Amino acid sequence: MKLHDLKPNKGSKKDRKRVGRGYGSGMGKTSGRGMNGQNSRAGGGVSLYHQGGDTPFYRRMPKKPGFKNINRVEFQEVNLENLSQFRKNSEVNPDVLREAELINTLGRPVVIMGRGDLKKPLKIKAHRFTRKAVEKIEKAGGSVEVIEG
Repeated sequence: MKLHDLKPNKGSKKDRKRVGRGYGSGMGKTSGRGMNGQNSRAGGGVSLYHQGGDTPFYRRMPKKPGFKNINRVEFQEVNLENLSQFRKNSEVNPDVLREAELINTLGRPVVIMGRGDLKKPLKIKAHRFTRKAVEKIEKAGGSVEVIEG
């Protein structure tokens, strides 16, 4: 059996009923539309959202309160206590932090926070530093560089 041999089961496919096409359609006087009513007339029928007198579903749903700030920048936080695993005088940047699994993605900026102590001098590059973090890094003999963007 090949793809061109496949066929639907007998009786499973039917032609669409073309209503409103006169006596020649073989469906008599009303052409398959019934006697009266909204759906029997040309252009008749209800809208997609019509629910027969009930308040429509989309108006019953609660509106989401609050405000979503689309300009907000979410930083990935790394504390000084987590940086103690790096070797003395090594360069720490977002790529290195990603390899060490201290941040999740390179797509969001990194901020170095001041929790914990740093005992080794490190050259740290990040998008933002807290004041405490800068003090502790420089006290340990390291350097700080702010990455733009």
